[in-house]
Amino acid sequence: MLDHFLLGVQIILAVIGAYQLFLTFFGWFRRKSAAQHAPQKSFAILVAAHNEEQVVGALIDNLKNLDYPKELYDVFVICDNCDDSTADIARSKGVYACERNNPALRGKGYAIEWMLKQLWQMPRSYDAIVMFDADNLVNPDYLKHMNNDLCNGSRVIQAYLDTKNPHDSWITSAYAVTYWYCNRLWQLPRQNLGLANFLGGTGMCFETKLLKEIGWGATSLVEDLEFTMRCVQRGVNPTFNYDAKVYDEKPLTFKASARQRLRWMQGHFDVARRYFFPLFWQGLTERSWSKIDTAVYALNVYNVLIASLVSIILWVDMMMPGDAMFKSLFYYAPNLFMVVAILSYIQFPIALIIERANWRTYLYLVTFPVFMLSWWPITVYAFFTQNNKQWSHTEHTRVIRLEEMQSKQVS
Repeated sequence: MLDHFLLGVQIILAVIGAYQLFLTFFGWFRRKSAAQHAPQKSFAILVAAHNEEQVVGALIDNLKNLDYPKELYDVFVICDNCDDSTADIARSKGVYACERNNPALRGKGYAIEWMLKQLWQMPRSYDAIVMFDADNLVNPDYLKHMNNDLCNGSRVIQAYLDTKNPHDSWITSAYAVTYWYCNRLWQLPRQNLGLANFLGGTGMCFETKLLKEIGWGATSLVEDLEFTMRCVQRGVNPTFNYDAKVYDEKPLTFKASARQRLRWMQGHFDVARRYFFPLFWQGLTERSWSKIDTAVYALNVYNVLIASLVSIILWVDMMMPGDAMFKSLFYYAPNLFMVVAILSYIQFPIALIIERANWRTYLYLVTFPVFMLSWWPITVYAFFTQNNKQWSHTEHTRVIRLEEMQSKQVS
């Protein structure tokens, strides 16, 4: 009985994996750019910051020099429970420093919800709201792309997420590989197919009218995923702009990375538990591929959890003396699953080739499987600690400016 159960679980996981592998082929091409428009949309740029005096200045300088009419955007730094010089730096650079002090409700989701309420009370109104993290950098043409997408009918837009420091360590390189893969073979296929894209926590743009209609309401540890679910439930599919580039700083050490990813997985379990079944059922009754696809994405954290546990059971069973009690799908079709396994791995170097990654990144493909396998214990631990709502801060210790980063990319 248990053997049949494990086999059934493997089949379900294999079908989900094959589905995702199928979608990647739609990321091999890019559709022609949509219609271009003269700058007309106004933007409120929100920068979420908690004790970010080390990096916030570089981002503010970056944002003040965007290639977009200065009268059409303002920058607001959300100084959330800060006890350093973040607010002073923001004010000294001529942008709005909005200070929030609420130790009981910590985290970016709560900070954004508070800031939006402040924004709605201000005399000036904006067509759209853009959100960045304090450690980000952004290409100068970012707002031009957001303006075009809004004029073309998008209501929620996710930019292309890249890393500021891909070659600092094997950990940052692993993040970079993951980002390039997700941009090209996860987000772009869904954009090409008209499915919903997934918000990535930064580089996000929202139509103001939509935010006022449905409210923010995303205060979990993964506010980006939660708001994605809320949008798709209402028939609003977030879109992806491949040309709008945002650069995020990644932690240097495995310990810091594990802490960050644990928070993501804890929040992901929370969102999956609340949104999967309603959204999946809604997708079935409405025959909406987009809603079903988004619901399956919400379930990914359980897929990782179950796949890791099943793999451990099968490995332990194989190492025990005597005949194996359980059989893997590989036993029934070894050639097929060998091909699938190879295709699943080479997606990552293929993404590097398509995205024209620096040659140094390929060297880290040797350690990349270790990074991927480390998701297993992190996800298992997150499952048993998913009721933790404590937001954890990723510290930044150095300044990287856009010019410095671009010069390194060229070299």
